[in-house]
Amino acid sequence: MKKKPTDPAQILDTALQLADVCGWERLHLFEVAAALDIGLDDIARHYRDKDELVEAWFDRADQAMLGHARNPDLHHLNAEQRLESCLLAWLGSLAAHRSVTGQMLLYKLEPGHIHLQVLGLMRISRTVQWWREAAGRQTQHLCRIAEESLLTGAYLRSFVHWLRHPEEDAAEFRAFLRRQLRCGPLTMLLRRP
Repeated sequence: MKKKPTDPAQILDTALQLADVCGWERLHLFEVAAALDIGLDDIARHYRDKDELVEAWFDRADQAMLGHARNPDLHHLNAEQRLESCLLAWLGSLAAHRSVTGQMLLYKLEPGHIHLQVLGLMRISRTVQWWREAAGRQTQHLCRIAEESLLTGAYLRSFVHWLRHPEEDAAEFRAFLRRQLRCGPLTMLLRRP
């Protein structure tokens, strides 16, 4: 006898836990359904495919960053410090499944997954825009465009570095992130409100 329909967060958490053991590539949705004692139709109500689980995982990280932005102490920091703090909150929300997160990205980058690569670019853009919002960035027009471009580079370099160096301690990673946020043109832009 089936249990009551499972909520989306439970499905995602179960998929992540199973992927921690078998890897993202080897994870099948029928295994997630079996672990929850539900049918595939119950999963399909919330997630049309496995990639929607990836999107939900990164949505969760975005939400953690936006929740962090409510911290009143953030308002007393300069732009670089706010960006650093917000990105650390974003990465912190992914930390429990760091290895699987990297596997998800590799899955998206496979040559046969062009549709996922396009969605991945949109995901990066969306996260960077939320990152700017969480840090209270107010630049407009050409300055905003330049800032988004430079922050996208800093975000990608920092994220990939974080994924590739799980043994690195927090202070070393913070130093790396600060170097990314202190590149010449970005530093000039961050001095603006």
